[in-house]
Parts: sequence; structure tokens; C-alpha cells
Amino acid sequence: MTQHLYLVVLLLCLGLTRPLVTGIFMDKLASKKLCADDDCVYTISLARAEEDYNAPDCRFINIKKGQLIYVYSKLVKEKDSGEFWAGSVYGEQYEDHMGTVGYFPRSLVSEQHVYQEANKTLPTT
Repeated sequence: MTQHLYLVVLLLCLGLTRPLVTGIFMDKLASKKLCADDDCVYTISLARAEEDYNAPDCRFINIKKGQLIYVYSKLVKEKDSGEFWAGSVYGEQYEDHMGTVGYFPRSLVSEQHVYQEANKTLPTT
């Protein structure tokens, strides 16, 4: 009986050392980003969506044409990559999405107002 108990405990311990959740690997969009501050929390600019965009994965946000977006950081474009900015949607009609920060293609928005320069280059994580 004692041997069976030790075996059960051993199997449980081995099972608990494996990760319970596994994820998928996603390529990094860029190695560096431009921000207005060291934590990328200050708004750089306000942009307006010129087209709809459906997010391909959880790193991105959906945007609708005409929607205003607060921009917090701008990824530094690398060869063979798109140019992406990070921000959150703004406005009462998008209340269910407000506060969600994610990436979107720079090519789909026009910058409406620049609040401050993005002059801090930081590594992405």
C-alpha cells in the first residue's frame, strides 16, 4: 500500500512540474519602439482610422473607419515588416473597446493631432 501511495505522489509531482498552459509562439513585430516617456503611457498623438481593420490576433485592435485612436507608441520599422503603432480607441460609441491597447497598421490611419514628440527609443518586450 505504501509503495502505491509513493507512486501516486511521484506521478502527481511529475505532472505538476509540467506547464498547465501552453501558448503559441508569435513573431516579434519590431525590436524597438518610439515613445514619449520611459513607460510608453503618455499619449503621443490622436489618429483617425481611414479604413476598417480586423485584428488578426490578440496583439492587435479592431478599428473602424472614422474612429479616433490614442497613439502611445510607434514601432520602429524593420526590413520586410509593416509599420505598426500601438494605441487605444476613443469615443463614446466605442465604449466597449475603450481602454484596450493594441497594434494597428500605421498605413490605415491619419494623424490628427500630435501632443508630444516620440523621442524615446525603447526595446520591445
